[in-house]
Amino acid sequence: MESSKNLPWYRRLHWQILMAMIAGIIAGLLGGQALVPKVGWLGTLFIQLLKMIIVPLVLTSIVSGVAAVGGGRDLGRLFGKTLGYYVLSSALAIFAGLLMVNLIRPGVGAKIVDLGKAELPELSAPTSPVELLLTIVPENVIAAASEPNMLALIFFCILLGMSIASLPERPRTLLVEVFEAAFQAMMKLTGWVIRFAPIGVFGLIVRMVGSTGLGSFRALGLYMLTIATSLSIHLFVTLPLLLLLLGRIRPAIHFRNMTEPLAMAFSTSSSGATLPVTLRTVEEKVGVSNRISSFVLPMGATVNMDGTALYECAGVLFIAQVLGEQLTMWQQLVVVVTALLASIGAAAVPSAGLVIIFLVLQAVGLEGPQVDAIVGAMLAIDRPLDMYRTAVNVFSDSSGAAIIARSEGEEGVDTEVVE
Repeated sequence: MESSKNLPWYRRLHWQILMAMIAGIIAGLLGGQALVPKVGWLGTLFIQLLKMIIVPLVLTSIVSGVAAVGGGRDLGRLFGKTLGYYVLSSALAIFAGLLMVNLIRPGVGAKIVDLGKAELPELSAPTSPVELLLTIVPENVIAAASEPNMLALIFFCILLGMSIASLPERPRTLLVEVFEAAFQAMMKLTGWVIRFAPIGVFGLIVRMVGSTGLGSFRALGLYMLTIATSLSIHLFVTLPLLLLLLGRIRPAIHFRNMTEPLAMAFSTSSSGATLPVTLRTVEEKVGVSNRISSFVLPMGATVNMDGTALYECAGVLFIAQVLGEQLTMWQQLVVVVTALLASIGAAAVPSAGLVIIFLVLQAVGLEGPQVDAIVGAMLAIDRPLDMYRTAVNVFSDSSGAAIIARSEGEEGVDTEVVE
């Protein structure tokens, strides 16, 4: 496939989505409500295609990722440190998103969809820790996938990946290759669906503007501000504090050493595509040994998606605010847990969070055409946010590698800026 860098600007996906958004605004203003039934189905078709790939993508991504990582030679201490750091950093990112979306409240009073005739979704969530635990553990995995009970499905996938990792080498290698091949096939299918995004965005924007006018873009601007502010807090406050407190590393030095991978991550919106550059930089400039970097960074590109987890959590709360729903403490806890677990399955490709956000929405019962329309509007402005959260993901990975290297006795990590 031809690299996007070699394509003229008008053939690049993010520019096509922007042009589709502009065309949708113009068509919606000119055609009004009468145009909605004629082209709105394009947006519905795109959303259905996204939902179609959720279960197989999550199944293959989580199982292959956990199984491959778990079979490493440093499964014990190194695996525990790495997983512990990634869970901590993702949880802190989610709470930053929760804080800002509850402070700014970008969706309150927004008119992105017409709620006058809408049948609002009935929210669901456990009311106690015991009920939450029973929700996570599936009674029937096939039923959990078809309902879908995404918390239960993710839990099963993690357990299956861990069980594969504990098998003897021959069956483990065979199963890892099978799930990895299936994951690659799902990635190819996901890429095909994402290519349809400009047409889907056109239909969704026509429906939104034709039904509600331009007033919805104020809320979307506030939403962008909320996500960008949350990501900035995590990138410039939380992660530097982790570097200082856990690794005794000066954040300014680490930032300067990581300039090249951060620029690469921001331009490609893919932590997977940035991984070779991140590996080289972390070893040559940051000073982490190959023993640590070759284990921690590929694992991070698979399971550590701080920016994506933050986006999913804040995005779900934004949608609830637009619909006029007040999420209880337990419902927000379900959002946090699901976003944390679902980020493990967020493939390291552009706009992966767009697919995964449906998991979190379904966990609290936020479904229906109004929800789909809001997600479509969020997609239209997603590209710059996707670029930023990918840079956050990559910086979190490199910070984890540096912190773990220091904990393993490597004192030469980030002692100076390497040009």
